[in-house]
Amino acid sequence: MAAAARRLRLAGFLLLASRAPNPKPLSSSAFSSSCSSAAPATARVCEDGLLSRRLLRLHVRPPRGAAAAAVERWAQERGHVSQPELRRAIAQLRSARRYEHALEVFSWMDSCNSLKLSSWDHVARLGLIAKAHGSSQAEEYYKKLSAAAKRAASFPLLHCYVIERNVQKAESFMAELQSCGLPVDPHSFNEMMKLYVATCQYEKVLSVIDLMKRNNVPRNVLSYSLWMNACAQVSGVASVQSVFKEMVNDDVVEIGWSTYCTLANIFRMHGLTTKAQACLRKAETKLSPTKRLGYSFVMTCYAGLNDSDGVMRLWEASKSVPGRIPSANYMTAMVCSIKVGNISRAEWIFGSWEAQCRKHDVRVSNVLLGAYVRNGWIEKAERLHLHMLEKGALPNYKTWEILVEGYVQSKQMDKAVDAMKKCFTFLKSCHWRPPLELVEAIARHFEEQGSADDAYKYTKVLQRFNLTSLPLYKSLLRAYINADIVPPNILEMVAKDQIIMDEEMDRLIILASKIGITCNR
Repeated sequence: MAAAARRLRLAGFLLLASRAPNPKPLSSSAFSSSCSSAAPATARVCEDGLLSRRLLRLHVRPPRGAAAAAVERWAQERGHVSQPELRRAIAQLRSARRYEHALEVFSWMDSCNSLKLSSWDHVARLGLIAKAHGSSQAEEYYKKLSAAAKRAASFPLLHCYVIERNVQKAESFMAELQSCGLPVDPHSFNEMMKLYVATCQYEKVLSVIDLMKRNNVPRNVLSYSLWMNACAQVSGVASVQSVFKEMVNDDVVEIGWSTYCTLANIFRMHGLTTKAQACLRKAETKLSPTKRLGYSFVMTCYAGLNDSDGVMRLWEASKSVPGRIPSANYMTAMVCSIKVGNISRAEWIFGSWEAQCRKHDVRVSNVLLGAYVRNGWIEKAERLHLHMLEKGALPNYKTWEILVEGYVQSKQMDKAVDAMKKCFTFLKSCHWRPPLELVEAIARHFEEQGSADDAYKYTKVLQRFNLTSLPLYKSLLRAYINADIVPPNILEMVAKDQIIMDEEMDRLIILASKIGITCNR
């Protein structure tokens, strides 16, 4: 029944979409471009900086309403605040992933009778709601929009379904768009194909392409890329080459480095190394001498082929592009060098970055730190860590996670415990969580040492962040048994965390009962 229902939803989407007129493509980045075009040529700047700077100075998790209050103060100080200025601030907050703050700015705009939200404002707001609160709240906002605003905001809602990999809602929404007479453009079709690729429903990608052809919907570079990837999974390399030939004959599409990278990855997956390298050579000829975009992608593809010469050739070529080299590019070059087994080259690239960096960003050193730990070079990792601290770098959660891994591997468990404590300081401020194997390695250490009190305190911390597990509780029980100490009522903790017990756990409870444990099960 479920399979039949899915087929029915897809059939409905395809049938309704086939009735659509030939639409004009709609850019998914329209809001950002409209913001920049709406900005006055001579923006007034306050003495203490732009509004966006003031908002970005707010604490990451300030009291609710702090961003709106900051905008209100700004408006009072200046006597007015322009809509382009607010849009620029929202765009900056969105780039910094301060979604709640950006939504508060929109709420403040709503409260001003003199400001009216445009369709593109609604696009941005719906996208922020989706990122901050998920598709359910985004749907509620979408329902309240006017027909004109819905036309613009349909894409970010569809994109939200794709991010959540909700095939049912995405297909139903596409059908709804058509039933309302709204055109479905190439970008929407691409979103559906991305969803089908992500959920391994490659046959449906081919169905979408057929539908685009029947309705003369133009395909763009991404359309062809998704199509080729689907063909690689369904029917092999020959069909991929056939699609590429069709792309070459498509006058609307300009073939660039990204298409050749797609082909190279497909050939690599099928063991056709020579063809993959030829595609990457062609991709190199398509790179811009004035823009960095593309160099890192082609470099990464060469690393996938274990082609050290290709990696270094692309790195050297990228250095000739005018302008300052971003830290992200240094990181990519280091990652690729490490992947092809050339850690010394990665160290040299790190030294080049350090010689020109304005601030020691720990994310760059983390690349090298991870390579040292994976190779068992914990002493080198410690030296690098201390060096970055001396340079004023601030370790992040990844830094401490890497060090915990290194200390566990080298059996330096006291240092591992200290590093894990540093990890815990980040749990409240981000979505990162330590890997389960490292969490349990610390628990086993307490168990082996018979450190029942430390094991209990450790478990209570993990419990606050929903990081407990059955192996963890087993280690906790064994720590008490090894110490010959009566444990607290662990069964209550297990029940609270909804941990399903097994036979081994039952045996441990019986064993612990011999030292006085009372279990009311």
